[in-house]
Parts: sequence; structure tokens; C-alpha cells
Amino acid sequence: QVQLAESGGGLVQAGGSLRLSCVFSGQIFTSYTMGWFRQAPGKEREFVAAISWGGTVGGRSYSDSVKGRFTISRDNNKNTVNLQMNSLGPEDTAIYYCAADQTYYRRSSHAAEYEYWGPGTQVTVAA
Repeated sequence: QVQLAESGGGLVQAGGSLRLSCVFSGQIFTSYTMGWFRQAPGKEREFVAAISWGGTVGGRSYSDSVKGRFTISRDNNKNTVNLQMNSLGPEDTAIYYCAADQTYYRRSSHAAEYEYWGPGTQVTVAA
């Protein structure tokens, strides 16, 4: 059974940066695409970024709202996926979730295609 645990959330001023991490356990990490999603109060969960098994630059995808500001990466030796978030604004305030999709190459933006989810970590950006 896959288990995911996020860390790194917190309170930051607008324009600041945060780095989220997610530790994966229970299965072979490189068998999974990893994704980040977020959910703001009163809104549906939305796609942020995804990275396929190899972790190359070509194997990453982003939502338009974070492209150029956020960077997803993975360390297959440490079973970890990271989300570096720069130039944060109040609109980025949400609970951020790490997710795993056992289709290792897919990089889907659809939450329904991810089988495993972490409990989430709160990110709050003050104006």
C-alpha cells in the first residue's frame, strides 16, 4: 500500500517562496507518476504539476496558473517529490496534496487518475 506524507507548508508573505516535499513509501517509486494538486476554501481540487517516473524536464507538466513560478522535481533515490514555489500570491493559498498515479508515464492533470493521496499541507500567502 502506497503512503504519502507532505511537508513544508506554512505562512509566507506575497512574493515569497516555499518548498513542499512529499515522501513516498510502500511500493516502487519509479513505477509512479507523481503529482501536486491544491484545494482552496470553497473551490474544487485543481491540478498544479506532475512529473513522470524519470523526472526529466521533458517529463514535467504544469497548470497555466503556476507555470514559470513553480518547479516540480523528484529524487528517485530518496523516494521524494518536491514542489518549489516562487513568487507566491494570495491566490496560491490552499491545501496542497501530493498524489501518485501508477501509470508511470502519464502525467495526468485529472485527479481521478491518481490512486493515492497524502493528507495535505496548508499553504497560506499573506497579501
